[in-house]
Amino acid sequence: MISLSPNRRARARGNSALTTTRRASRTNAIYQRRTPAASLIVFLLAGVATDVAARAPTEPVATLAEPALATPELFLTALTLPEALRIAVDGNPGLAEMRSRAQAAAQVPSQAGSLPDPKINLNALNLPVDTFSRSQEAMTQMQFGVSQSFPFPGTLRLRREAATYEAEAASLSVDEARLRLLRDVKKAWWELAYLDRAMAIIRDNLTLIDQFIDIANTKYGVGKGLQQDVLLGQVERGRLHDRMLQLQGMRGVMAARLNASLARPQNALVKLPERIDEALPSLPVPGQFISEAEQQRPLLAVLANKVKAAEANRELAEKSRYPNFSLGANYGFRDGMNPNGSSRADFFSVMLSVDIPLYAGNKQRRLISQRSAELSAQNDALLDTRNQVSAEVQAAWYAFSQAQEQSQLFRGGIIPQSRQTVESMLAGYQVNKVDFLNLVQSQISLYNFEQQYWRALTQARQALADLAAASGQESIDEN
Repeated sequence: MISLSPNRRARARGNSALTTTRRASRTNAIYQRRTPAASLIVFLLAGVATDVAARAPTEPVATLAEPALATPELFLTALTLPEALRIAVDGNPGLAEMRSRAQAAAQVPSQAGSLPDPKINLNALNLPVDTFSRSQEAMTQMQFGVSQSFPFPGTLRLRREAATYEAEAASLSVDEARLRLLRDVKKAWWELAYLDRAMAIIRDNLTLIDQFIDIANTKYGVGKGLQQDVLLGQVERGRLHDRMLQLQGMRGVMAARLNASLARPQNALVKLPERIDEALPSLPVPGQFISEAEQQRPLLAVLANKVKAAEANRELAEKSRYPNFSLGANYGFRDGMNPNGSSRADFFSVMLSVDIPLYAGNKQRRLISQRSAELSAQNDALLDTRNQVSAEVQAAWYAFSQAQEQSQLFRGGIIPQSRQTVESMLAGYQVNKVDFLNLVQSQISLYNFEQQYWRALTQARQALADLAAASGQESIDEN
C-alpha cells in the first residue's frame, strides 16, 4: 500500500472526487447506448462523490499505469464489401495471369488442326565435277519441287478437338479462380469486420471497468468497500488491454491479406463501414445447392472438358498406328542438245512417301496405353471432385445454419438477459448486497457474449461465401 502525507491525502480526496465526476459524465453516453444501467452508475457516482468529499478516506489505492493502446489505422473512405470485390476482380494479378493463359490456350486449336507447312525444293542434279557445265551431261538438270505432308485422315480433326477442349478448360479455370478470389475477399472482409467490432466492444468495456474501479476506489476511500475490489478491477482492465493488443495484431495480418487480394500495397490502411447489415438469409435445403453446383461449378466443367480432351487424345493415339504420307512434285530443267540435234526435254517427277510403323510395339501401342491411363485418371478425378464439391456444399450449408442459429440465440436471448443481469448486479452493488467480484464477472460475461455474437455472425457470413463458391455462384440472393 502506498502511504500519502496529510496534504497529499487532501489533494487526493479532491482529485478523486473530481475525476470520478468527470468520468461519470464522459461515459454516460456509452451506457445510454449500451444498457439502461447508466442512470444507476451516474447516481451511484454522484452519491459516493458527495460522501467522499465529506469524509476523510483511509489510504486510497494507487491506480496502475495504463498501457498505451495503438490507434486503429483508418482509411479516408470506408471500404465496402461490393467495392472490395470490384477492386479484386479488376486488379488481382493472379486472376489476370489466368486470363492471359486462357487467351494463349485459345490460340492452340487452329494451330493443332492445320496441315504442316509445305516444302519447296531447289536442286542441282548430276553436275559434272570436271567442268560443272549444265549442258555437258544429259542427266544434268536444275530441279524445282514442292512437297506436302498429310497426316492420316481424322488426325487433324482429333488434334483440334483435344486442343479446343483444353482451351475451354483453361477459360473455365478463370471462372473458378474468380469464384475463389471472391470467396477469399469476402471471408477476409468479414474477418476484419469482426475484429473491428470486437475492439469496439473492448473499448466500451474498458470505459465501464474504469467506472467500476472508480466506484470501488471511492467506496474504499470512505470505508464502504474493499481494496481487493480495486485490484480486481485493475487486473480485469489489464486483461482487456492484452486482448486489445492481440486483436490489433490479428487485424494487421488480415488487412495485409486483404490488400494482397486487392493488389494494394501491404501497408495500405483499411477502414470498414461503421454500420454493417446483420441480417442473414434463409436458405433452401442443401440438395438444391448440390444440383446447382453440378450445373454451374466451373471446376466440374473444367474436369469434364479435360475428360473430353483425354478421349480425343486416346482416339488420336489409335490413329498413330496408321501411316502418315507425303506427296511431292519436281520439275527438272535441262540444257544442251540431243545427238540428233534436238533440244533436251525437261523432266517432271512425282513423289509419294509413306511412314511405316515398324516399331509399333515400343511406340504406338505404348502411346495408346498411356492415353488410356490418362483418360481413366481424368474420369476418376472428375468423380472424386464431384464428391468433394458435394461435401463442400453440405459442409458450408451446415456451418451457416449452425452459425445463424447461434447468432440469433445470442442476439435474441443471451445478450439481453446478460444485460439485465449486469443491471441487477449494479443495483445490488449499490446497496452492498452484491460483491464487486460478481459485478465484474457479470460484465465480463456480457463482453464475452457480445464477442461471441459477432464471431457467430462472421462465421455465418464466411460460410455463406464458401457456399456460394462451392455451388458455382458469385453471391447468394439474400432477399
